[in-house]
Amino acid sequence: MNDTEIIKETDWVESSEPLLKKYSGRKHPLDYKNRYELLVMVILAAQDSDKRINKIAPDFFKVYPTIMELANAQVEDIQKNISSIRSFRKKAIWLSKIAKVVGDDDKIPVILPELVNLPGIGRKSANVIARESGAEAYGIIVDLHVVRVVPRLGISESENPDKIEKQLMNIFPKSTWNEIGMCFSFLGREICRPTNPQCPVCVMNRVCRYYRSRTEG
Repeated sequence: MNDTEIIKETDWVESSEPLLKKYSGRKHPLDYKNRYELLVMVILAAQDSDKRINKIAPDFFKVYPTIMELANAQVEDIQKNISSIRSFRKKAIWLSKIAKVVGDDDKIPVILPELVNLPGIGRKSANVIARESGAEAYGIIVDLHVVRVVPRLGISESENPDKIEKQLMNIFPKSTWNEIGMCFSFLGREICRPTNPQCPVCVMNRVCRYYRSRTEG
């Protein structure tokens, strides 16, 4: 049986049980304190690192403690407070528009269909907000770590986030959607790194195509 046949025969739901056991329920690495902070930090973290956003967030929220203050702020002032992050001009515009549309912390949406209608919120960001809010899952988180891990394992041949999400949604039961993507993400953050992945201690190495190629190739 060749490598492709082994991967196709893998029961990914069963094989991912150790992964879910290890990481399910763990809070997202963004150090938010409420849904308003989560919304802002998810937007700021796009194409940037959670570590950097966690560093600048406390000062930002001192200036804009609620979405109401953010709605009343000038875009130029918001930009000054996030100028150290990537695409800060665009993100400041998104934050200003969202704040004006939502208006109140208690009105921040938590489900994907409503979140993706807000400026700067794509499926990944919406899935993160839904998961962290304990809302119903409409999709699966596919961040840059998931895009690396899932093809390495052999679950997908694609590196396109949308295609990977659809494939994962077809494989995993909806009851796991809020956790499975984040579990793959944590695996990528801690074990399945871009360079020097710690394959011998990975809970998925038994069914991983990448690990098999390293040990047998």
